[in-house]
Amino acid sequence: MFVSLGGAVLIGLVCLSAYRLARCADHVVLTLGEPYEHVRKQSRSTLPPVVPRVGWMGVLTRPAQLRFSDPQYGFATPAARFLSVKYDRDGMVEGVTLSPQVDALPLDDALAIVMDLQDQLRHAHWQAFRASRWRPIENTADFRRAIRNCDDPTSYWNGGAKYQIALDIRCFRPEGQRDKERFLITLDLNRPWMGDRPDD
Repeated sequence: MFVSLGGAVLIGLVCLSAYRLARCADHVVLTLGEPYEHVRKQSRSTLPPVVPRVGWMGVLTRPAQLRFSDPQYGFATPAARFLSVKYDRDGMVEGVTLSPQVDALPLDDALAIVMDLQDQLRHAHWQAFRASRWRPIENTADFRRAIRNCDDPTSYWNGGAKYQIALDIRCFRPEGQRDKERFLITLDLNRPWMGDRPDD
């Protein structure tokens, strides 16, 4: 009975922690070209106020999930420890950079996030950009080797002529733990900066 009660208490604490993390995580809802202050109002977030007449960025102070709300090219990310929203001198959103994870991850976990994001992009009509040169990341022996070799494989995706994403996964060695294998993902969303022609 004691073991069962202890197990139940432990499960309860784990569930409470997960609930608090989900409840406390920011939810940022945006698309490019809309007013940054409108993003702050429609999101539950710690985004700071706009700096008037200055091209700058708002950086969140706690984990955040991004929902890109374009009706055709929308997608969502897991909670990210780092997320910044860039805006121009007129206070209009220019782009987003985030690392869609709360901690540096083992390779299997990092790849699962990348696979899910790429699947979302495909389903939302994004196209791999110059895929003959920058192949979409796959869970294969070749890609695993490249990631572990710190080659920083990157895939590029076009949302029509409106948007472009760079998605990469790179090796990370925690300070003082050089033998501990961990990986970081970065997603950059902007207006197209490299051509406008996808390559199948």
